[in-house]
Amino acid sequence: MLRAVLDVNVFISAFLSPQGTPAAVVAAWRNGHFDLIASPALVRELEDVAVRPHLADRIDRSDLTLALADILRNAVLVDDPPRARHVPSDPDDDYLVALALAAGAHAIVTGDTTLLGLDLDRPRILTPRDFLTALEPGA
Repeated sequence: MLRAVLDVNVFISAFLSPQGTPAAVVAAWRNGHFDLIASPALVRELEDVAVRPHLADRIDRSDLTLALADILRNAVLVDDPPRARHVPSDPDDDYLVALALAAGAHAIVTGDTTLLGLDLDRPRILTPRDFLTALEPGA
């Protein structure tokens, strides 16, 4: 089974646009098309970002609560890995790469151009659209 780390921006985009591509990625996970890798740091970041003032009035709190419970119940939860330098221009993203490497993830799914610009063989760093394409049979 394909294993992926979803950047928090994918979840936030899914909340903001339930018919968009990031929401389709989250739905693909919920429908068992890949294993979601998560850690305490990722869950904390999702909760922290979703309640920021510019987002709090646009994200239904009950949707956030359900999503967090779903992640805690159904994702592959791993301990936060030790931080290492992977993203020279944005150290805040280091934990995503470290998490993916520690958990043996095949992909990091993100809309972050800094992460998308990294040159890694594995995990692959893909946009939500490219990830959905990779999930298609025969891809």
